[in-house]
Amino acid sequence: MYGVCLLMCVVAVLVACDNKAGGVTADNAQALGPAESSQMLKVAAGTFIRGSNKEDDTGMRARYGFATELYQDEHPEAKVHVDEFLIDTYEVTNKAYKEYISKTKRMMPFAWVNNGYALDEAKLLDKDVQKLRKLALDYFKLDMDTRVMEKPALIAAMRAYQVKLDLLPVSGVNWFDAKEFCQWRTARLPTELEWEKAARGENGLEYPWGHEWDARITNTGDDGLWDEGLAPVGSYQRNKSPYGAYDMSGNVWEWVSDWYEPYPGSSFESAAFGKARVIRGGGGGVGHYAISYFFRGATRQFSEPEMESDDVGFRCAKDA
Repeated sequence: MYGVCLLMCVVAVLVACDNKAGGVTADNAQALGPAESSQMLKVAAGTFIRGSNKEDDTGMRARYGFATELYQDEHPEAKVHVDEFLIDTYEVTNKAYKEYISKTKRMMPFAWVNNGYALDEAKLLDKDVQKLRKLALDYFKLDMDTRVMEKPALIAAMRAYQVKLDLLPVSGVNWFDAKEFCQWRTARLPTELEWEKAARGENGLEYPWGHEWDARITNTGDDGLWDEGLAPVGSYQRNKSPYGAYDMSGNVWEWVSDWYEPYPGSSFESAAFGKARVIRGGGGGVGHYAISYFFRGATRQFSEPEMESDDVGFRCAKDA
């Protein structure tokens, strides 16, 4: 169970570490407003710097209790050619995925059953006021006295809550779910190389915005700013790659198409090679303090493709 072990390890490490954000709130975060999850941008053909030759020269593995050496699966740094492609500007949203579920009758993310997001307005209108009050308390968990609210007010409050969730990145979807959604959109998951180039640009930036870490630029999940732990896609205007892709650092980890394998020329060995899929970008939805290692453009993590996590989503790509 590579993914479960990975995410439990990540949480344990992050909870144990110092608060690198220093309690700073993301004052640069602004609601994006309505966005089309299918909006794509073009990444031109050419070479880029993939991976790194970094070493754990500050002793992070020992300090935080990592099971394996850090950075080693990023070796060796190399200039790699990638053909022109298109990639989503934003992570796929709940709203876009809900449309897909409605049209294909596929399985919805489990969290939607528990938080009321799965209920459409027709189903809400069909229920009496007592059932709506119970739903408001047990599922929607509205921060208001629902005991005295009548049906129109209850439904309005529930719909407002659902609209609030619309622009969060979808999560709780496994690799197969993500792959099938992209195919439904006449697209595909990005390759690992495409994802990294879109995030880092031609010159191998450490983070989408540059080489210096600043937790205020992205949603790392450690400041309590967002009720759901995740931010609406595109909320952090500075968290944008050289090509214009948002949230490639933080918010949710993102599935890519590749199996987890060593880079050509690498001597690193892992029991997970060939058995897990790669996830990229770092997540912000587990309520932890964050260390910058997870949010780098070169950082590789992995999970078994069946894993579903509140901290993992995706974006689509296609040939140009």
